[in-house]
Amino acid sequence: MKSIKMVVLVVVAVFGMSFTAIMLSILFSSLGISLIANAQTLQCDTPVQKAKCQADLAQAEAEAKAAQAQLVSAQAESSSLKRDINVLDAKIKVAQANIKAKNLLIQTLGNDITQKQSHINDLEGHVSRGKETLATILRKTNEIDADTLPEVILSQSSVAGFFQDLDTFQSVREGLKTTFDQLRSDEAQTTALKDALDKRKNTESDARYAIQLEQKNIQSDQTQKTQLLNISKGNEKAYGTLLAQKQAKAAQIRAALFQLAGAKAIPFGDALSYANAASKKTGVRPALILGIIKQESNLGSNVGTCYMTDPVTGAGISVKSGKSVSSVMKPTRDVAPFMAVTSALGLDYRNTPVSCPLSIGYGGAMGPAQFIASTWVGIVDQVTAALGISGQANPWNPAHAFMASALLLGEKGASRGGYTAERNAACGYYGGGSTCRSSNGSTGYGNSVLSYATGFQQDIDQLVGL
Repeated sequence: MKSIKMVVLVVVAVFGMSFTAIMLSILFSSLGISLIANAQTLQCDTPVQKAKCQADLAQAEAEAKAAQAQLVSAQAESSSLKRDINVLDAKIKVAQANIKAKNLLIQTLGNDITQKQSHINDLEGHVSRGKETLATILRKTNEIDADTLPEVILSQSSVAGFFQDLDTFQSVREGLKTTFDQLRSDEAQTTALKDALDKRKNTESDARYAIQLEQKNIQSDQTQKTQLLNISKGNEKAYGTLLAQKQAKAAQIRAALFQLAGAKAIPFGDALSYANAASKKTGVRPALILGIIKQESNLGSNVGTCYMTDPVTGAGISVKSGKSVSSVMKPTRDVAPFMAVTSALGLDYRNTPVSCPLSIGYGGAMGPAQFIASTWVGIVDQVTAALGISGQANPWNPAHAFMASALLLGEKGASRGGYTAERNAACGYYGGGSTCRSSNGSTGYGNSVLSYATGFQQDIDQLVGL
């Protein structure tokens, strides 16, 4: 039989202090760290290192800004051999300055990430040990509560001892709520620290991705510069030939057909104009908008095109074969919005093309951006306003589809820029949510979009200044 005195003695023997001090010791002192000690950002190991890192980073960012200004100035000059060499020199300097700044950023983030991860590990250990201690006390409490009053009294050497132990134990029980609140607070702090750590890790990933791109740009620009320098040793006629080749390549890029799902292909130059217009409204990078439309067009071409002809079941027919197709559209989610969209645009829903279903699920996606009707009706007013048009935006109109895609990507964080934000936005565009998940296929989709965007960015860069 266990008495109240035994429980109190166990607690005091282990911790040697009052209940409040016991729990504070569990949460703050037993592991020798402070929960507030690392509240401020630690970007280097020592104050001197921290100051130097920050100064170096500021200088590198200033150098990158100055190099960018030189690049803009060089690009503004009229075409000439000297001008092209100056542009390449400026581009290389911009890339080198950006790499330097990103490397310094990674260095400062690396120190901070290590500090935060260590702090999170310690804090989680505090919370875990605090919970274990509370669980032990609660078990003891239940055991004591199961004893009868005569049994507890008889276990004491004196009546005074019984009442003294009873007061002490009551104090312990009253302190439990305070400790539970403290544990919940500590868990919340742990979650906040993890969120901050994830953001810093994402920033580091973005920096590494940017460095890879800049290194590729430097290699390409160095090759072009070598070619131009070799020409300068010969004659200007060779430069004229090279310039004509570059202009022909640019014309080829602009004229290349940009495939669209649910609509006719358009010249890449037109697609880029739509993407640039959408970018100005949303802040989303044009190359990413092109990447999304490209990815959706590939999906659209793979699943074919259907008409939804049965509003009750959402079934329809294949545009190509005329055969019946089930699950063209989810009847409880998209049929009514689809009929409202087509009606507002003066279209007959029975011969308005939408995507066919894949092997599972439903089809029903509309136009180049492949919006399902229920999603489109939620964004159509924003699209119409961003376009500044009268009437209602049309999901089958390429310019409208580009704007809609950019708006949705912007809502999902793509306007912040950087690898992580753009990839997560692309994943969210496909599977909802705010992060990439392999379980719903969004990770592969997001990776594919970023790969397309990288290629489109190279095409866009070739067109700049020509």
